[in-house]
Order: sequence, then structure tokens, then C-alpha cells
Amino acid sequence: MFRTVSDQPTLWDAILPSELLVLPDELARVDALLDDPTFFAPFAAHFDARIGRPSIPMETYLRLMFLKFRYRLGYEVLCREVADSISWQRFCRIPFGTRVPHPTTLMKITSRSGDDAVAGLNEALLAKAAAAKLLRTDKVRADTTVVEAAVGYPTDSGLLAKAIGTMARTVARIKAGGATRTRARDRRRSAGPLDRLQAATARCPAARSSPGRGAPYHRRTGRDRRTNHARGQRGAAQRQMRAAHRHRAA
Repeated sequence: MFRTVSDQPTLWDAILPSELLVLPDELARVDALLDDPTFFAPFAAHFDARIGRPSIPMETYLRLMFLKFRYRLGYEVLCREVADSISWQRFCRIPFGTRVPHPTTLMKITSRSGDDAVAGLNEALLAKAAAAKLLRTDKVRADTTVVEAAVGYPTDSGLLAKAIGTMARTVARIKAGGATRTRARDRRRSAGPLDRLQAATARCPAARSSPGRGAPYHRRTGRDRRTNHARGQRGAAQRQMRAAHRHRAA
């Protein structure tokens, strides 16, 4: 069964000194903000309104979750700290003299509500802040996660090529705009030093590689070393066969 607010204050709350009833400034501001019933709506869909075991008040759950994420506490540590602090009990709307909710109860409500309730709370908080003119909704800053990735650092040759390309495209647009008689030559398509080196290598027989993949080229004979080795093995086998025939004939 869904519950929104806590029970009536106990007799112990009535006899507490006035100094213990005052909340710190931060908790007082958050308490006034969470006192809006619109923050209970995201949790209503996950509970039945009449049937079932009564849940803890949602106002208590919301304030406990605020303390948990504000001070980075675990569920067990949170419940222990709230039980030892009168001001935190007053902030969580827990009547003095009653028991603090068990950590497993908070875990079950959190797992039951899921991410949908958190998204609903964020939307309600954003709408409330925009209505109070505390937030400009036309500009939203997103917090992203930085992931390490391979970066292609710029080189001098790459920057020079980009600059030449930009200049060539600019000149082409100028000529198309009206300066048709202006002579301009795009030298990016001409043969560069690497192209000339490849052409010279193709014309030089001593620098060519052999048909075999990765095999060194023999300059004097013009043959592959592996080919010469295979031919030598075949010649040795033929000589052994001829010697065997002569031995049989004798």
C-alpha cells in the first residue's frame, strides 16, 4: 500500500527543546523543496493504493535518498547515522522514538522503482526550478564521460597539403565567379618526389624484387636464390640416380 506522509508526531517530539527542532540551512532548504506532493507521483505507479503491506512514507524515502547521495553513504551506514542524529530524523520526517527504516526496505523500494522513478523526479525538479525562475531551460549543460581513443595528430606535411587544397579550391571558386582569364595551375596532381622515385625504381633492374614474395634478387645471375637452391637439389638427385644405374649395370 502506498503511503506519502508520516504519522502524527509522538509525545517525545512535543517535549524536545526548541534548539533541536531547528534544521541546518542546507537541510532546511531541501526540506522545503521536497515538501511538494508532485515528487510522490513517480512512485505511485509502483505501489497499490489500497492493497498490500503499507510502505514507508515517500517523504521519508526521498529525504533518506538525499542524505545517501549527498554524503555518499551506504544503506546500512545511512540508517545508522540517521538513528544517531536527531536533526537528521527531523529532516527525514521520522517521529522521535520510532525506528528508522531498515536498509533492506530502502533497497527494495529502489529496485522496485527503477530508473523510471528517477527520471520522473528529475523532470518534476526541472519543472519546479523553471517555474520558480531558478533555471534557464533554453541552455542545458550535459556531463559526458571522456573515453580514450586513437588521435591522429597533425603533421607538417598533412597541414601543408590541407592548406594547398584550401588555396586551390578558393582559386577555383574565384575563377568560377568571374576571373576567367586568370591562370591558375593545380600542382597537386603532378608527379611528386615519391612518384618519381617509384618510377625510377621500376626502370632499375637491380632494385626490382623477384617474382617470389619477399625473396632477394640475385644481381649476377638474375635468378631467385630459392630457385637456384631448388635446381641444385634436383641436379644432385639426378646425379644419384645415374650413379645407381651405373652400379646396377656393372
